[in-house]
Amino acid sequence: MWIVPPGIKQIHFLLLFSRQGKLRLQKWYTTITEREKKKVIRDMMMLVLARSPRSCNFVQWRDLKIVYKRYASLYFCAGLEDQDNELLSLEVLHRYVELLDKYFGNVCELDIIFNFEKAYYILDEFLMGGEILETSKVAVGVSMEEADTLQETMEEYMSKPAY
Repeated sequence: MWIVPPGIKQIHFLLLFSRQGKLRLQKWYTTITEREKKKVIRDMMMLVLARSPRSCNFVQWRDLKIVYKRYASLYFCAGLEDQDNELLSLEVLHRYVELLDKYFGNVCELDIIFNFEKAYYILDEFLMGGEILETSKVAVGVSMEEADTLQETMEEYMSKPAY
C-alpha cells in the first residue's frame, strides 16, 4: 500500500505532450481562462522540450514549480505549488504511468490518442481536485474493470432492438 505523505498540497495542472509538441491530454485543477491555458501549454512545451535529457526534471516557472518526466515519446508535466515536494510529485507521475501501463499493457502514445477517455478516467480515479484520491493500483484496476463491464453491458443493451 502506498502511504501519502503530506508533501503535495495541490497539483494545478497535468499535461501530456509528445516530443513533437502535440498535446495529448490536459487536466486543470485550478480555474483559469482558455487564453491563459493555451499560454501555459505553449510555455510548458517550449520550456520542457528545450531542456536537455540530462537536465533536472524540476523547473521554477512563474510562481509554480514544474515537474516533468519523459516516458518513451510522451512528456508528463505537472504544475505544483512552490512549497510542494518535487520527488513525491515525480512519484505521482510515475504512478499514473504505472496505472496506464497496467490498463493498456505497456502504454504508448497511440493508446492515449485513441483511448483518451480511458486515460482521463484512470486519472480521475487516481487524482481528484489536484490531490491524490486513490493510491492502490489494485483499487484503480478494479474500478476500470467495473467501468468496462458497465460500458459493454450498455452497448449490448443499446444494440438490441426495442419493440
